[in-house]
Amino acid sequence: MNYLRIAAFLIYLFLGITSQAQLVNIEAKRMHTDSTRFVLKSDLLFNYTDNNGEYVLAMNTNISTQFKSKDLNKIYFLVLNYNLVRTDEKDFQNSWFFHARYNRKLSQFFRLETFVQNQNNTQLTIIRRNLVGVGLRFKMIDKKNTQAYFGNSYMYEIEKQNGIDQRFYNHRNSSYLSLNQSFEKIHLDLIATLYFQPLYRDIQNHRILCQVKAEIPLTDHIGLSALYNYFYTSFSSELENDRSSTINVGITFSI
Repeated sequence: MNYLRIAAFLIYLFLGITSQAQLVNIEAKRMHTDSTRFVLKSDLLFNYTDNNGEYVLAMNTNISTQFKSKDLNKIYFLVLNYNLVRTDEKDFQNSWFFHARYNRKLSQFFRLETFVQNQNNTQLTIIRRNLVGVGLRFKMIDKKNTQAYFGNSYMYEIEKQNGIDQRFYNHRNSSYLSLNQSFEKIHLDLIATLYFQPLYRDIQNHRILCQVKAEIPLTDHIGLSALYNYFYTSFSSELENDRSSTINVGITFSI
């Protein structure tokens, strides 16, 4: 492996965010903005290197936007992500992610949520995943600097496995526990989330995601963030289970 391949591998690791997994932590992407009706966060990385005909192309873009109704009881939320790390010989990473969610306040503690999602990643066992879901979100703790949430949803998913022309149609449950903690003196925000997603017909077929995210603002529009992910998939079949652990550090732009 020459240095261009090494560079591509390092870029692949750097871009190894949650889009690598079939389970994506939407809790870490939510925007707790009180009465602010519109929020947009985005970042973009592009790199191209060519030495004697051997090239490395890297692209990473993330967009998260949220819009609230005038009465603040309805929230529309959209997440878009695309990752590409390509050399003249192969793709180390080629994936996209789309998630749209509608959130409606039912009471002080309960919200109804519906969502649709599309994922594609050519490097995973499940290379394509489409789903629709509906569920409830319960606010367990609501203090000035501390919020805790529990959510439970039903999901109908369509998955395509790598290497075979076959699709799987599943009914899956999704439960999560999320804790948001703000430290005002040091301007640090922490978000910790635990997901568990089993099939209704086979609980041994499940996905687990544990994620911790830290954010520190540098200016009014730019912040520094760090993210730790642990992801595990049990297929309860002859397929080899997937597991991964990643650490990422980056800069986020918001308006």
